[in-house]
Order: sequence, then C-alpha cells, then structure tokens
Amino acid sequence: MTSPDALEVEQVLDHLVDLVETARAMPMSSSCVVNRTELLNLLDEARALLPDEVSRARQVLEERAALAAQGRAEADRLVARAEVEAERLLEATAVWRRAQVEADRLLEQATDQAEKMRRETDEYVDRKLAGFELVLGQTLALVEKGRTRLARVEPGEPVPDEGDSDEQAPGGR
Repeated sequence: MTSPDALEVEQVLDHLVDLVETARAMPMSSSCVVNRTELLNLLDEARALLPDEVSRARQVLEERAALAAQGRAEADRLVARAEVEAERLLEATAVWRRAQVEADRLLEQATDQAEKMRRETDEYVDRKLAGFELVLGQTLALVEKGRTRLARVEPGEPVPDEGDSDEQAPGGR
C-alpha cells in the first residue's frame, strides 16, 4: 500500500472502508481478515490529520472575524464621511436637510452592508464547521465501532463482524 501522507481525513477514511471491503472473507461467516498493521497505520494517519482540520476551522473563524472587522471599518469610514459632509453643509438649512437625509441613507446602507457581510460570513463558517463536524463524527463512529469489536474478541479468536456478535467464531471453542 502506498502511504497517503498528503491525504485529507476523508481520503484516509475512504482507505479504511476500502481495506475492510476488500478484506479476505472468512469461510461460512460474514467476518473478514484485515491487516492489523495497515488498519492501525490508517487510523494513525486519520488521527494525525484531525489537528489540521481543527486548524483550518480556526483559520475560517479568524477569516470571519477579519471580514467582520473590515465591514465595521468600512461602516465607520462611511459614517465619518457622512458626518464630515453633514458639517460642511450645515450652513444652509435646505442644504443641511438634504445632507442629513444623505448621511442617514449612507449610515443605513453601511449598516445593511455590514450586516449582510456578517450573515454571509456566519453562513460560510457554519457550512465549513458542519462539514468538519460530519467528518469528525464519522471518524469517531469508526473508532468506537472498532474498539467495541476488539473488546469482544478473546485472545486467539478472529475479530467478528457486526453480524456475528452472538455467533461463535468458525472452529468453535
């Protein structure tokens, strides 16, 4: 087997599934023989890749915060520009009224833009985190399933499949 050093967690999980699906079947049983070393190596690779996934999630959160800060800065610039413009036009009442309306419009527009950017960023981060949650959940389920199966095996017996939990291994005791 080639070492999937640069593979993503999903690819390592695919390797694990493929390893089990292509494993040699035990006669008259739904059990199979899996290369322990190969399986443990793939699980170690998945475990090693998980911190990268968590790091990427942090990076997405930092990007979200940067986008939100950028939106707030843009809103602040628009508000400051509107205030300067309003002060300049304050001399004449009619001009001042128009400036006040425009300043309010710019402020509302900036607020709407900042809110829209925040919502889009939150949705993007939520989608990414949901994907990471799914991958982590699947990995956890595989690990728990493997540990449960290993816990049921007595020394010298082959590892049973899910369907063999109440059946005796071939050859009996």
